[in-house]
Amino acid sequence: MRLLPPDDPQRAALHNEVHARPSARIRLPALIVYVAVLNEGISREMECAHLRQLPGQADLPLERLRDNFLRLRLDGFTVKWEHHTEFTRYSIVQTLPSQAGLGATEPDLLTELVLPASWLAQIPGRTVAAVQLVMLNAPLDDAPALMAQALTWFGGRTVVASLMGSSTLNVAGSGTEPANRHGYAHPMGHSWALTQFRLQSDGFERMLVIAPEGTSQTRAGRIAARLLELETYRLMALRGLPVAKALGSMLAESEAALVRITAQLENKSASDQELLDTLVSLAAGVERATAENNYRFSATQAYHTLVAQRIAELREKAIPGTQTIGEFMQRRLSPAMATVVATGQRLASLSERVARTSDLLRTRVDIATEVQNQQLLEKLTHGQATQLRLQSTVEGLSIAAISYYVVSLLLYAGKALKATGLPINPEMAAGSLVPVVLWVVWRTTQRIHAKLHVGH
Repeated sequence: MRLLPPDDPQRAALHNEVHARPSARIRLPALIVYVAVLNEGISREMECAHLRQLPGQADLPLERLRDNFLRLRLDGFTVKWEHHTEFTRYSIVQTLPSQAGLGATEPDLLTELVLPASWLAQIPGRTVAAVQLVMLNAPLDDAPALMAQALTWFGGRTVVASLMGSSTLNVAGSGTEPANRHGYAHPMGHSWALTQFRLQSDGFERMLVIAPEGTSQTRAGRIAARLLELETYRLMALRGLPVAKALGSMLAESEAALVRITAQLENKSASDQELLDTLVSLAAGVERATAENNYRFSATQAYHTLVAQRIAELREKAIPGTQTIGEFMQRRLSPAMATVVATGQRLASLSERVARTSDLLRTRVDIATEVQNQQLLEKLTHGQATQLRLQSTVEGLSIAAISYYVVSLLLYAGKALKATGLPINPEMAAGSLVPVVLWVVWRTTQRIHAKLHVGH
């Protein structure tokens, strides 16, 4: 018997979203070869075809890629595939080569790669991030000696390092952590993370994680996921910087053009049609730039937010003599993000100013149109008045003409009566009736006007 109402069609998918991309279980020491590629124009079928080139995966069904996450456990290594909106991530987790431990100097990590290098080179897409992440066990007690070994591993170059998982309070709750005999902070965290944020000659950058013995496989998996996501999101966030720089000259030219249009609008030194044509062209260019780059700017801010979240999740503490990963990244990432944000705001502000200038020009055109309409109405009124005067003149002439014809008829009538023998002078009779006829015709005309007025 079902105890709940029918499920929403999306309930199961939304509920299981939290488990959609589980962290790997990584047994130390391990080497993770990670590649993130832009997937624009890359179909799911192309990615599946590439995964089928893995050993024993020739019959991999396309349906297994439907959930955008796939982990393949192969003979001695694991391959993880993750599809995101703009990029796809491939992670190969294998045992760390014996010559790549802390005693090595810039070890070659790809000589014992479990997959052919050609498989990596043929991943469909364009590389946006590539990392060789080495995770191994070592005690964290002697920090100076451990740092010396780590620097040797990186070839003696400067590194960025963090003590991850540190607490802000010690056991006594004093708010400070005791220092050991070397002056280094007591390692209350669970691991070290070191990197150079530099591309090597093989196209990869390197990261090193040092964790004490007993570190669980799930913790190692979470550490790897956070570091790799952090680097990927950093690079994806920076994709908005070249766009912002490229828009700089266009924005400067558009702003200067808007200033000229505004000045011409103020000084009335150009015709409305000329200003309108220039303003429409400017507005079209600004709106095109907005449509082309709005997504990139929004994505940049979203990726930057994810970077900040991943840095916070590291709960890092500084190792004396080095910058933390968060400090290094934010000091170099923040100016770039500020440039992107400022460019986006500048573009939006320019669009708003163009719209306001368009409103001003429209107002001026409307006022000019109203003035023209007023002048036209005045001309029409003047014409109607002239027409009324002409009509009055015509009416006066009409009264005279009608009266003339009536008097003529009366004259003919008088002559006819005289011919019958009546003693009448037709001319005298017609002349005496002229005032009467004029009054009757005028009165009749007035009554007609009165009826027409009442009808309206």
